[in-house]
Amino acid sequence: MTPEQLDQFRAAILRLKEELGQFEAAASESAEPVELDQARVGRLSRIDALQGQQMALETRRRRQQQLARADGALRRIEVGEYGSCFKCGKPIDLRRLAADPTQTRCTLCVDE
Repeated sequence: MTPEQLDQFRAAILRLKEELGQFEAAASESAEPVELDQARVGRLSRIDALQGQQMALETRRRRQQQLARADGALRRIEVGEYGSCFKCGKPIDLRRLAADPTQTRCTLCVDE
């Protein structure tokens, strides 16, 4: 992988981290505890609110995992290991990395 390609992937990962941070800031209100005042809200509305809260929590968990993968990719770039499959050590296809710059396995090893 050329230094220019590494710089492009680094920039893409940093953009991804920025976007995830913005989503996290915007969505923080969705995961707040749901008030269960039966006098104000009907049973189905409470169920919908609880379901919405759980969906927001799961989305937040996935965003945090994606941020961790992005941090790992940046560390691999810094130590010179970016673009190599964790399992077999062969280079990961550049098209695969372009689709998701946080990938850690080649297409052959991801199916195993």
